[in-house]
Amino acid sequence: MSRFKKIYSQGTVDIMEIWVDTETGVNYLFHRNGNASGMTPLLDRDGKVVVTR
Repeated sequence: MSRFKKIYSQGTVDIMEIWVDTETGVNYLFHRNGNASGMTPLLDRDGKVVVTR
């Protein structure tokens, strides 16, 4: 089993994805546009990390 699981994806050139760490439940937002990309923890409206259990 992989540690990270992709649960959402949109776009083909400008890509946004949500990944979940299956060990901690922490959700991450991944964004890629061309050669640039980045990943950061996904936050809710209160600024707390989104955790899926």
